[in-house]
Amino acid sequence: MKRILELFFTVLDWALVLLLAGMTGMIFLNVVLRYGFGSGIDVSEELSRFFFVWLIFLGAIAAMRRHMHIGFDLVVAIVPEGLRRAMLATANGLVLFVCVLILVGSLQQFHVNATNIAPVTRMPMIWVFGVAIPMAIMVGAMAGLRMLGYITGRLTELPYAANEVVE
Repeated sequence: MKRILELFFTVLDWALVLLLAGMTGMIFLNVVLRYGFGSGIDVSEELSRFFFVWLIFLGAIAAMRRHMHIGFDLVVAIVPEGLRRAMLATANGLVLFVCVLILVGSLQQFHVNATNIAPVTRMPMIWVFGVAIPMAIMVGAMAGLRMLGYITGRLTELPYAANEVVE
């Protein structure tokens, strides 16, 4: 199972690289075409926005895995271990709650986004906004597992210790 997860996150990292490279390439090409030749590629504007949305949501999964989200640790770092675990369990529980809200809202909007069509690419908008569904599931699962780890005592350290961030 661990090998499958490592493969999944490796593929996710490469998808992030390709999305960023594609977005950068399309925008650069469009700028060159507009200023150099007075024309542009309409599809590149829309696709670069779509790539940006996917980059943000998939990047949230990668950041959650590496404990790279913004955190405020002034209080958490100085409190006793039991209180620290309770605070971190509460924080991860809140993240899980927000992920459930995002998942429920995304599923409720699924049929609307599936029938809305992008103006230039003619793609169903579910291909853009549907990325919130796997993000909510993955980030929620990680937050839920971490919350259980803090509650049961399997996790005790601060989540962004140097040995966890540097791989």
